[in-house]
Amino acid sequence: MTLDPHARRFLDMIALGGVAEPTVAGRRVSLRNLARLAARGAEAAETRDLILPGPGGPLHARLYAPPGSDARPRAGLLFFHGGGFVAGDLDTHDGICRALTAASGCRTVSVAYRLAPEHPFPAALEDARASLAWVAAQGAALGIDPARLALGGDSAGAGLAARLAQEAREQGPPIAAQVLLCPVLDGVGEGASRTDYASGHFLDAATIARDIEALGLTGHDLSDPRLSPLRAPSLAGLPPAIIHTAECDIVRDDGTAYADRLAEAGVPVRHTCHPGMIHFFYGLGGLVPAGRPALATIGRELAEVVG
Repeated sequence: MTLDPHARRFLDMIALGGVAEPTVAGRRVSLRNLARLAARGAEAAETRDLILPGPGGPLHARLYAPPGSDARPRAGLLFFHGGGFVAGDLDTHDGICRALTAASGCRTVSVAYRLAPEHPFPAALEDARASLAWVAAQGAALGIDPARLALGGDSAGAGLAARLAQEAREQGPPIAAQVLLCPVLDGVGEGASRTDYASGHFLDAATIARDIEALGLTGHDLSDPRLSPLRAPSLAGLPPAIIHTAECDIVRDDGTAYADRLAEAGVPVRHTCHPGMIHFFYGLGGLVPAGRPALATIGRELAEVVG
């Protein structure tokens, strides 16, 4: 498997930095800096910051709308950022949300859920549930058609979206689609990609282990579907899925296995594995040019599914 030359150059740049065993604070700063460096030429969007009620206090969120869009209800996307549940915020994923909004024509709500270790498991999932209930209830005020509401996210945030889709199957509200970008779906960590790309490809096994420790998961059953949506007993009846994975990504096989299980359960699935790409490549458009057209494709696929 050959790395994309731009991805290779990015990995070389990281290696030259000599960062090892970063602290949570350092990782948060690094992700913010990376987002500023990589998200060049962000798509235009109309934005409005929101405050949502959460189980642990107010949650910050951001609403995105295509420029010049009218007040008619549009399909919506509730998006959860990645960062291993310890890093990431509204700004680190602002460029991704702008690109998905522009390409899909949806109104997007991005949520800054509580992070570990200050807020251990299951704080992030509790916040995700609360934000889904709020967006579904406030759809008209947000200009979102609640009958065309999709869930999405990247990395750990994609795991949140997948789990919420499973819970909504039983409890509501109805979900029109799930959009999972390089999803982390298995806390147990099986699959060849977990060993083939355990180091040297951006997200690595050491980082995942630190995230599990920060979440307070030591001693927990990592196969719990709240942590590992891939291990839910049944995937039947879930909404159509759009799954994008990267060939040279430690969690590639999480997304592939989930796509296969969904298809076996009769759920419509569009799965694309991007050759030569690494984890988070879609957020590195200023450094890895393939990231920007990938987001455009994902947005178009979402538009086709939700109408």
